[in-house]
Amino acid sequence: MLAQLRKYAESTWFAPLVAMYLIGFGYVLGYQRALFYPYAAIPLALFLVYTAIHNLQNVVYTLALVTPLSISLKEMGLTNDGPNLSLPSEPIMAGIMFMYIVNEIGTGISKKEFMRHPVTRLLMAQMIWMVLTSITSTMPVVSFKYCISRLWFIFSGYMIVQFLFNDKKNIVRFMFLYAFSLAIVVCYTTWIHSHFNFNDKAADWVVSPFYNDHTAYGAALAMFIPVMLTFVFIRAVGKVGKIFALIFFVMFCMAIVLSFARAGWLSLAVIFCILVTLVLRIRFQVLFLTLSSVIAVFLTFQTEIFMIMGRNKQDAEGGFQENIESIYNIASDASNKERINRWSCAIRMWMDKPLVGWGPGAYQFKYAPYQLSHDWTIISTNFGTNGNAHSEYLGPLAEQGFIGLIIMLAILFYVTSMGYRLMYTLRHLQDRLLCGGIFLGLMTYFVHGFFNNFLDTDKLSLPFFAFLAILVCFDLFYEKRPKGERRPLIQWKALFREIRDQIKPAPGEN
Repeated sequence: MLAQLRKYAESTWFAPLVAMYLIGFGYVLGYQRALFYPYAAIPLALFLVYTAIHNLQNVVYTLALVTPLSISLKEMGLTNDGPNLSLPSEPIMAGIMFMYIVNEIGTGISKKEFMRHPVTRLLMAQMIWMVLTSITSTMPVVSFKYCISRLWFIFSGYMIVQFLFNDKKNIVRFMFLYAFSLAIVVCYTTWIHSHFNFNDKAADWVVSPFYNDHTAYGAALAMFIPVMLTFVFIRAVGKVGKIFALIFFVMFCMAIVLSFARAGWLSLAVIFCILVTLVLRIRFQVLFLTLSSVIAVFLTFQTEIFMIMGRNKQDAEGGFQENIESIYNIASDASNKERINRWSCAIRMWMDKPLVGWGPGAYQFKYAPYQLSHDWTIISTNFGTNGNAHSEYLGPLAEQGFIGLIIMLAILFYVTSMGYRLMYTLRHLQDRLLCGGIFLGLMTYFVHGFFNNFLDTDKLSLPFFAFLAILVCFDLFYEKRPKGERRPLIQWKALFREIRDQIKPAPGEN
């Protein structure tokens, strides 16, 4: 990237263009202040276009770097009812999608095995169904806008990276670039939060302008906590990289506690349980049967369970312990009650349109009449201003019908099964460590998806689809054990030996 910038600066046309741009900048500041942000973005746009033509890989790395720091038009005060693009990430994503499609039409660049993988086919099926339900949508314009944004999320986070992630070093670079910018957001948020004595109420808005909600911020942190921890043990990460990975891990752990994002805390607790099952070599089929039994027990005794939960009166106020206790308070906690309100509306909406739903993105504009008076909370609204269905599973149910939910559940179960299989079949310890960090990070979002939905935002869609692509690349391009060979998931002696060798100074080193 730096070499390319140096190459531009040495060009004969560079100085005159800079002079012309600065003159124009003075004019904008003096007479056209409304054009300040678009004009300021011109150099970045030109750089990205030139780089995309000559080296699309660097554009992907740039996208990873700028996404956590991107700011929406609404946060800038430039729009209220119009398109709410996130700058500069979403225009870059749209550009990547355009370049990919042009290259695909011209030379057919996609790898056949990647395109035939079940995860790719499930994502394609999801997009096709979203387009079909947009045609039948109650708000076609909203639905097609939703589909277009989802398309550039998938192309930039999943399709384009199939050419990068068959090399572990590229995975490490991508993750570090995103984590570096996320760490900047953590520093900013923590600094602002400290001015309010780390009050739990302030945690909801101190993440602005980078995140519109502390739960989205917590979801991003949860995804990268297991990744940064595994980087400490990976040979492809140098000594300096390991130090940064450890620093980021500590920062993100501290930040997620201060975020008061209870869904993020719960997702980390769940992936710790998943890690235990992996170490104990418990098969996914056994876990699936166990989970099915737990759900059956819950449905059988749901009345008694809800009565017990109803006795909990602890609100999400105060310190860490009080917020933990409030997680299952469905009697008085406004946030929990509002989620139940949104989930109930989603189910009622689906019952009215069970096959094709109301259309992608339409939920927040149509759910108000489906609220019942006894479900209302102090944060309920009829104006569609406080988010969506708060679920990556019930949202598609209401917006895309029963098939939308089935496809999302199919992605969940297949990816979970694939993650377990890869952890037992990848041949090399280093591959299993890196794959394990990515798999656990992805699972935090799948758990988080039961309580919130952020795949309509750039900040969570990019890591989510990138993590999916990494697992697919591990499944396709990384060496596996011979069939029938069984070894421990983690060979502890080998792991400790590698750590010792990496810490031990090289011959002649002080």
